[in-house]
Amino acid sequence: MLYQFHEFHYTAIAPVRLFAEAMQTVYSHPLVPMAYTGFGRTVAAGAEVLERTMRRFDKPSFGIKSVTVKGRETQIREVPIAVEPFCTLLHFERAGVEDDGAYPKVLVVAPMSGHWATLLRGTIQTLLADHDVYITDWHNARDVALIDGRFSLDDYVDYLLRFFRMLGPDVHVLAVCQPGIPSLAAVALMAEDDDPRQPRSLAIMGGPIDTRINPTKVNTFAGDKSLSWFESNVIGVVPFNHPGRGRRVYPGFMQLQGFMSLNLERHVGEYIGLFTNMVKGDGDSAIDHRKFYDEYLAVMDLPAEFYLDTIQKVFLEQHLADGRLTWRGRPVRPEAIAKTALCTLEGEKDDITGVGQTEVAHRLCSSLPNTKRRHYLQPHVGHYGMFNGRRWREEIYPNVRNFFLSHHQG
Repeated sequence: MLYQFHEFHYTAIAPVRLFAEAMQTVYSHPLVPMAYTGFGRTVAAGAEVLERTMRRFDKPSFGIKSVTVKGRETQIREVPIAVEPFCTLLHFERAGVEDDGAYPKVLVVAPMSGHWATLLRGTIQTLLADHDVYITDWHNARDVALIDGRFSLDDYVDYLLRFFRMLGPDVHVLAVCQPGIPSLAAVALMAEDDDPRQPRSLAIMGGPIDTRINPTKVNTFAGDKSLSWFESNVIGVVPFNHPGRGRRVYPGFMQLQGFMSLNLERHVGEYIGLFTNMVKGDGDSAIDHRKFYDEYLAVMDLPAEFYLDTIQKVFLEQHLADGRLTWRGRPVRPEAIAKTALCTLEGEKDDITGVGQTEVAHRLCSSLPNTKRRHYLQPHVGHYGMFNGRRWREEIYPNVRNFFLSHHQG
């Protein structure tokens, strides 16, 4: 009933939200003299902060209109390559750039962990200068009808196998955080079958391969609870007013509470800062705040089967690290990987995936020669800084680019 209560509460406070939005509009309108006074700015700032705390943030757009490729401004078009019930394989097509194999083909496997794939906008924008880029754009489970079936960790691997084979043997895979395990599993299955379409390389960035190594607060929280606790306390049923009515999910609003609680003081401080900056008339700082939180506060529901599988097999029992992971009843054997090069990347200050949790993948892939291995530890960077921001662009990305290029010709 928790999901239903949340929907009722959201509907009940709608008049307050609309009133706050109206006040903000009036007291910040350039034709209203009061908007230029300290009182007017204070009312507008307070109204906006109030409205934003009650708003439901929709999925943001990638919004990548163009990038610079070899010194030339190139237009970008988003093209769906495959549309499945739970995911769209999206291609960022670069106008006028020939697909002659000169640019490595990269599939970015976005995490299905609450935030939308658009959280990787900066990752994609950087990659596009030197690569032909695709991404897994996961769908909101509350919008997937029950008739489309369930979605478990096995189904996640199914999707990756399908996409890897679709993109062919020259694809490089960049798995960001959570998809490190299913990506490694899919590559292992293809390697054991000697599938000619197995990826050229796999880069895992901050992936929880073995959460017992340098456990973080996230790892400890998950490890301290039983699977039945998660099923009883965080799983809800999608209400009737959404296309996925009746589907069991881990609701986005509950995930958001978890995200916020990890750094509650910081988030409260950011909203106080928004209010202060708006009162002072510091529009640039307010714009930066809105840009970040419009993305951060936009969350989606996760299928219950996938979420509970992840809790059990990744955080509670570490199936892959202990050699117990299976797919459709078939053992997953990372030691079978001998052709797909492996790169692991970690952040020194990662508070979600501890240092060493990703690097351990090299131990599991025991058949890989040293020439097909690389590990990189980025100093002074946390989890999100691994794939967004200045350090990603200037320090981490060159390592990723060089790794893909060094294995581009097999």
